[in-house]
Amino acid sequence: MIRLTGIRKSFGKDEVLRGIDLEVGKGEVVAVIGPSGSGKTTLLRCVNFLERPDAGEIRVSDLRVDCARPSKKDIHALRRKTAMVFQQYNLFRHKTALENVMEGLVVVRKLPKEEAREKVGLGDKLDAWPSRLSGGQQQRVGIARALAMEPEVMLLDEPTSALDPELVGEVLAVIRQIAKEGITMIIVTHELGFAQEVASRVVFMDGGVIVEDGAPAELFARPREERTKQFLRRLAPEYSI
Repeated sequence: MIRLTGIRKSFGKDEVLRGIDLEVGKGEVVAVIGPSGSGKTTLLRCVNFLERPDAGEIRVSDLRVDCARPSKKDIHALRRKTAMVFQQYNLFRHKTALENVMEGLVVVRKLPKEEAREKVGLGDKLDAWPSRLSGGQQQRVGIARALAMEPEVMLLDEPTSALDPELVGEVLAVIRQIAKEGITMIIVTHELGFAQEVASRVVFMDGGVIVEDGAPAELFARPREERTKQFLRRLAPEYSI
């Protein structure tokens, strides 16, 4: 479903991604973990060209994009195949929950407004403004907006990090349900318990490279790399490594 080859990205002299190779199979849920500044979010944003990679190749199903020489057509096609859920929700403040979800359907997918409306199911919050919604509800609108586009791949960037602790559970429950439906996902997260429960694979990044990649049970219980062990000891003392 997804193949990233040699993905590099620098901001000035700071090389954030140092040649990332990653494959994600259809229906897989890959959790990306690692310390702050390791390149996790930049990698996610490169997948759909919210950040333009300096080098490398991105393949999503039958689409191949040369990052050094992408065409506008390729970038548009890539964004139609992927959908991003942001850490800070990124809702349009002047639009209702329904209008936020419909925006992509009408503007990008060119669906008639009535058809777009029928695709959205947000219960009694349809006509609420973002300012009247809790953080958890806003993030659920963000997830509904992404799902409404019927993407081949969902990209989620720390979807619970901006939430109060009591609101995290409701958003994680929505993501669990999406995972059960077989949608391919890459999730940047600091929720290790969630990653262990939902992900089919966990990728540990540090310093702009993938240090370790494996099944959750293996990576959390028996990490191979010393850097992974250090990270888990510091972040999750319950892992007796």
